[in-house]
Amino acid sequence: MNILIFGPNGSGKGTQGAIVQKKFGVPHIETGVIFRENIKGGTDLGKKAKEYIDKGELVPDDITVPMILNRLKADDCKQGWLLDGFPRNLIQAEALWNALTLEKINLDYVIEILLDRQISKNRIMGRRLCATDNNHPNNIFIEAIKPAEKDGKPVCRVCGCETLTTRADDQDEAAIDKRHNIYYDTKTGTLAAVNFFKERVKVVGVDGTPGVNDVSEDLMKKIA
Repeated sequence: MNILIFGPNGSGKGTQGAIVQKKFGVPHIETGVIFRENIKGGTDLGKKAKEYIDKGELVPDDITVPMILNRLKADDCKQGWLLDGFPRNLIQAEALWNALTLEKINLDYVIEILLDRQISKNRIMGRRLCATDNNHPNNIFIEAIKPAEKDGKPVCRVCGCETLTTRADDQDEAAIDKRHNIYYDTKTGTLAAVNFFKERVKVVGVDGTPGVNDVSEDLMKKIA
C-alpha cells in the first residue's frame, strides 16, 4: 500500500498518518527526516542538499526527488509506504509522478484531510502546552480537548497543571498565513498538487473537523 497524505497545518495530518502507518504496517516517511539522514550520512545527494541549506536556499527538486525515491526503494518499503510532506506544490507533484512512473512504482491512494483555513489557523494558535507533560493535549479552540478551569483560570485537562504555555511559532500569524497561502493555493500550491493527483489516482478526502477518532474511523472505511 503506497500512500501520499496531505493536510494543512493544524489538520491533524501527523496523527492520522501515524494511525494509517500502524494499520498497514508501513513506514511513515517524512521529507525532513530524509534530508537529515542524507546529510548526516554524507551521501552525494546529502552533500548537494547541504550546500543549498547552508545558503538558506530551497533544495532543488532534482536533488529532493531522487532522495525520496531512494528512500521509497529501501527494504522496509517493500510492503508499502506513507509519504508525508512532499510534494508541496504542483511542479513537485509532476516531478514526483514522473519519477514514480519511470521507476514503475505504483501510487495506491492519496489522502486529503479537508479543513477550513480559519479553523486550521485557530487550531494552531489554540494549542496550549502543559508544563508537566507536553503530550497532554490542550487546545482552546477544540471542544473535546479544551483546558479545564480552576478558580476561573485554565488548567491542563489531563493532570490539572496550572501552567499552560504557547509555542512562539504557534502564535506567529504571519508565518502561519505564509504556510497556508502555499497549502490552499489551487493554482500552483499544495491543493494544486492534490488536484493533479485526482486526475491520476484515487484521492480519499476526509473531513478533518470532527475529533481524532471520528476522522480516523471515516478514513479507515475509505481505504480499508
